Amino acid sequence: MVEDQSQLESHEPHHRSEFEQNARVPGAPVEKVNPLGSQVTLLSAVMLNLGQITGSGIYAVPGVILNSVGSIGMLLLYWIIAPLFAFAGLALYSELASMFPNRSGAEVVYLEQTYPRPRFLVSTAFATTTILMSFSASNAIVFAQYFLTAFEVPITPSRQTSVALAVVFITIGSVVFSTKWSLRAVNTLTTIKVASLAFIVATGIAVLCSLTRVQDPFANFQDLFSGTSTNANALATALVKTNHAFIGWHNAFNVLGEVKGRDPVRTVRKASFISLMLATVLFFFINVAYIAAVPREDIRQSGQLIAALFFRRVFGATFGSKVFPLMVACSCFGNIARSSFHQARIIREVARQGLLPFPSFFSSTKPFGTPLGPVALKGGLSVIVILLVPAKDAFNFILDLASYPHLVFQAAMSAGVWILRRRRVIANVPPSPLQAWNGAVIAYLISSILLLVLPWYCCGLYYWIWIRVLPQFGGYEIVEEIDELADGARNTRLVRRYKHTADNDHEPLLGRLP
Repeated sequence: MVEDQSQLESHEPHHRSEFEQNARVPGAPVEKVNPLGSQVTLLSAVMLNLGQITGSGIYAVPGVILNSVGSIGMLLLYWIIAPLFAFAGLALYSELASMFPNRSGAEVVYLEQTYPRPRFLVSTAFATTTILMSFSASNAIVFAQYFLTAFEVPITPSRQTSVALAVVFITIGSVVFSTKWSLRAVNTLTTIKVASLAFIVATGIAVLCSLTRVQDPFANFQDLFSGTSTNANALATALVKTNHAFIGWHNAFNVLGEVKGRDPVRTVRKASFISLMLATVLFFFINVAYIAAVPREDIRQSGQLIAALFFRRVFGATFGSKVFPLMVACSCFGNIARSSFHQARIIREVARQGLLPFPSFFSSTKPFGTPLGPVALKGGLSVIVILLVPAKDAFNFILDLASYPHLVFQAAMSAGVWILRRRRVIANVPPSPLQAWNGAVIAYLISSILLLVLPWYCCGLYYWIWIRVLPQFGGYEIVEEIDELADGARNTRLVRRYKHTADNDHEPLLGRLP
């Protein structure tokens, strides 16, 4: 028996963290030597984060947000508030990573270790959601649309599908054949994206200095908070959209096991801090540039075309119609390459937990030293979605499908840090050297919950006040009336029916709702 036990111990990895040695939870084993190698540098980690943060959102959402919040001042304030939650999340991720410094996959690992009971429940839920949402169809479709637009090729369903499939095969291929070259591709494409955003900031400075043809660049900065919306649902929706623009700051935690150096956790934490700071500054001043160049009402009505309107106002229709589509297409191309790289690591960790069929295939790094199985799975799902979803509906369908699942696991992981801390105490393991401030953990947990339920809560609150509270205090109830229109159309009109009577005849007094 002693001999068997010693043999078992001899097979234990020598670089388990102290917490893993004393408070192990069933899950994927720690690998003595990462078969994927250690090729992720500080620069690569920064670029993996920035590659997703600097997606197409900053080109599209400011106009939508202004339409929700109502004022320029609130628009700028939202771009200051949103990254604060991301910095709180960074503190949380750093603590969790320090507990499991040898594991890639981030949330895969943290949820696996935090919620081992009921057995496999949380891990299976996360695995299923992650795999089903791992496709890059939305970025491929947007790339196809803007690529065709830049070269003045009419967009048809067949052309959009063909270009989208082509870009998926190209990016997937680069990740399959070489980790080194795929990282170089991510670094190059992200550098181009950041340079493009810096160009917008520089252009905004030129506008403010009256060096362009834009007249009165400070007009929108007068009465900054004039017109601020009081609609709670609109304000909540705007916060969701602003927060979404910063998603991706934690991508480097997914490749923690491949980071060079003696202290990969601190390297990744530093990379995330750098990328968040850079994105925060760029995004804020890009919004300033939009505000300086485009009239307020035009921004409100621009929808998702604010950046295109900015280029048209500053450089004219020809320049804007050529350069802007290429910038967005480049951004989408980089996003596909970046997501293929880090999501393949997440899927591989899921396979190592034993939650996928053929785990040996999906965890293997043969023949190229890359996660071939996970990359192929991600590429296959992308192809299926592109082919099956109608071209005109694909983008909105995919965004709606992928909106909320991540927030559920994010909230569970935020609360789970206290569970892991308690286990460390029970196992007589010292606190993490990167332990997050409780205020930051609470802020990140609250933000996760609010982003998940706030739009629905605001709708419910509005309904409760409108249908329940105001009628009770106003002495009326809301009833329906049928309107007959001159052309024969019929519709329902909601009206107030007051409970007091007129002339004691007990007939209701009807008043039209505002």
